[in-house]
Amino acid sequence: MIIAVKRASKKRMIIKIISIIAVIIMFIAYYFHLSEKFAKEEKQIELAQIQNDKKLEEKRRKAKIEKIIYREVESAVDLIGQLNVRNVKIISNKILIVCDPNTNIDALVVRYGTLALVKRTIEDIKIAIDLKYIVESKFNEE
Repeated sequence: MIIAVKRASKKRMIIKIISIIAVIIMFIAYYFHLSEKFAKEEKQIELAQIQNDKKLEEKRRKAKIEKIIYREVESAVDLIGQLNVRNVKIISNKILIVCDPNTNIDALVVRYGTLALVKRTIEDIKIAIDLKYIVESKFNEE
C-alpha cells in the first residue's frame, strides 16, 4: 500500500518559489559565464587578426623596399653599361659594384654624387652606393 503525505500548502508554495528563484539565478549565472567566454574568444580573434594585418603590412613593406633597391641597382648598371660590370652585391646598406678598369663612371658619379664612393685599382673599379637615403626618399615618395 502506498501512502502519500502532503505537506501544508504554505510550505509547498515557499519551496516552489525558492526552487524557481534558484533556477532563475542559475540561468543568469550561466548567461554571464557564456557571454564572458564569448567576449574572450572575440578578443583573441581580434588580436589574431591584428597580428595577421601587421605581418601582411610588413611583407608589403619589405617587397616595396626590395623593388626600390632592385630598380636602383638596374639604373646604376645601366648608367655604367652592363658589359662593363663584373659583379654586383648588396652588403648591409650599400650596393657594391665592381667594374672593368677602363669604365666611364661619370654618369654614375653625377647621379649619386657623394652617395657613391669610388675606389680605382689596376684590376678594377669598385663603387659603393649608399642605399639608406635613396630608399628613404623613394619609400616616402610612394
